[in-house]
Amino acid sequence: MPVRPTLRCLREDLRLPVPPASTPLDQVDHPLLAKATEQFADPDTPHERIRAVDDVVLFKVKIGRWRGAAYSDDATEVHAWLVAAGIREDGSSEDFYTALHAQARAARQRFNADHDKPLTTDTHSHHLLPGPDDEDRYRLEAGTRLALRLDATVRDLTRGSLRDGHEHAADLAGFRLGILIRADHGHETYVAVRITGSVPANLTAVILARVPGCAPDGWFPEYALPERHLLPAEQAWSNLMDPKAAAHLLDD
Repeated sequence: MPVRPTLRCLREDLRLPVPPASTPLDQVDHPLLAKATEQFADPDTPHERIRAVDDVVLFKVKIGRWRGAAYSDDATEVHAWLVAAGIREDGSSEDFYTALHAQARAARQRFNADHDKPLTTDTHSHHLLPGPDDEDRYRLEAGTRLALRLDATVRDLTRGSLRDGHEHAADLAGFRLGILIRADHGHETYVAVRITGSVPANLTAVILARVPGCAPDGWFPEYALPERHLLPAEQAWSNLMDPKAAAHLLDD
């Protein structure tokens, strides 16, 4: 799995803007991220630990003059993160790993000054690890990916059914989506959307809203499809499609 930068690392260390949610952070173009992804691609590849940091396990990432600190947690959905980055400056206090150690020691001193129970480690680096903002960004990307896939899938299924009058279906994450359209000359265009599997009500609304040419308040639950009854795991909704929208979709 590609390595993701934390939002703090992306903004402050790599000095890169946060891309739109349609671009996953693990696809940000930077040599250090590419190197980190290469290092963590094979679970059997050994990693060099940053020994100067003793409160969490961080690993070195090196390419050119770039240096980084990677954090790995196989128990989470994102297995590896780039949590800090900088430039090699041999013999200087500004050298990345030297500065990382100094900052982590200073963080421990601040923590011990503010808490009754002092840390026994030499460093305190938990502020570098992925936090709620990083989790929110990951969920936002997942939601955006689903929305983009739904857009494309609904349009493809709608177009296919418009052409042959049969139901077209596709499997998505956790459910199956089918669309059936009956368009008779001189009559209204009937649309049925079938969902097989358990999905939350808000996702059903998102799916229905993506069917082109249908009034948002025109959807009604159905207890049968035109040619058969529904199975126990199925739900279906029907609406009427604007013929102009149907024609436009076929012309795309």
